[in-house]
Amino acid sequence: MTGRRHRSNCELVAQGVANIASALFGGICVTGLIARTATNVRAGAHGPVSGMLHSVFLLLFMLIAAPLAGYVPLAALAAVLAVVAWNMAEKHEFATLIRSSRGDAVVLLATFLLTIFRDLTEGILVGFALGAVLFINRMAQATGIKADAPLVPDDRADDANGERRPYDAALATNPDVVVYRITGAFFFGAASTVGSVLDSIAGTHKALVIDFAAVPFLDSTAANAIARISTKAKRHGVRIYITGTSPTVRRALLVHRVRPPWAKYRETIARALADIQILCTDQRVEGKAAQ
Repeated sequence: MTGRRHRSNCELVAQGVANIASALFGGICVTGLIARTATNVRAGAHGPVSGMLHSVFLLLFMLIAAPLAGYVPLAALAAVLAVVAWNMAEKHEFATLIRSSRGDAVVLLATFLLTIFRDLTEGILVGFALGAVLFINRMAQATGIKADAPLVPDDRADDANGERRPYDAALATNPDVVVYRITGAFFFGAASTVGSVLDSIAGTHKALVIDFAAVPFLDSTAANAIARISTKAKRHGVRIYITGTSPTVRRALLVHRVRPPWAKYRETIARALADIQILCTDQRVEGKAAQ
């Protein structure tokens, strides 16, 4: 919601410590304070201090104004919670996941309905199990066999196909351009690690090339991570070039709003680097003309 990377490990450790401390004083273990932080963010908060102050205010209300709080109708509190839940719901993201694929839609709806009508723990366990089954199914579909392929390919020059470009030392040492190649299945298990690395790169360069030639598929979580990086890059004026995408991977990225003109799709890394070089040359020429 804030545009920054979600540190899930930090959140889980903090929740565990808080639940242990709460049980020592007769408290009930909870899954988190998402409703509090979401309300603060919607109200314009920019840091964790707002959540800390919220906890302090609640403590003061309980210690000082607890008898008065007992007169607040539960129906009024329920209405407040309903409004908070509606405001914190990512309705556009929900619709995007429904449209992305049937498998992602099944996982989302199963987790969502079980959380509402059964229990949060059951919803998470069933959702994780369905996500694992979906991952296995997609990996099986991504496996292919190339028939009639020679054991030893024909020898030919590096520039015979017209795609291999001469080595450009100026471009290779350009600190404003970075190439990142992702290898293997890009799914929810790896989205956090890859997303954190790309997130640190996106704000410090003028151009970012992400190669998906070795990615057989990616799920909605991974596509959402790329969309978040694309949004941050656009905010910082960083151009993103996505190369080597299969039709399935490109469709998933387009559904999650990783679209031109800011995120551009190219067939190969060489083509993307050539476009970046042309763009940098044009910018230098325009800068000299302006001077």
